[in-house]
Amino acid sequence: MAKRVLVVEDNELNLKLFCDLLRAHEFVAEAVSDGREAVARARAFLPDLIITDIQLPHVTGYELIAQFKGDLVLRTIPIMAVTAYARREDEERIRAAGANAYVSKPIALAAFIAQVKALLPA
Repeated sequence: MAKRVLVVEDNELNLKLFCDLLRAHEFVAEAVSDGREAVARARAFLPDLIITDIQLPHVTGYELIAQFKGDLVLRTIPIMAVTAYARREDEERIRAAGANAYVSKPIALAAFIAQVKALLPA
């Protein structure tokens, strides 16, 4: 059965790229462009992995990660953060917030998919 991935990204081009890339690798991708809808969509979709941008309008990726980790249904789902922030302290802050992995933009396609596969159980 195909693994399900929820993608939270406000940039429509990045959202399409991430979802198309995931689908090309036989994942089921659900797109969310507004972080305020992400928790409800995740509860309905029940993904195997959540990918979220850190720089979102209305709610930050850090706040969103905290909401996912604080939700009884969603707390065990691995989270991969994607961001333009690329300094060492940014990665530490993202991981401290609860993300299991971190990928910087612009993404390297092969590395992105490798990270996704590494976070999902076989």
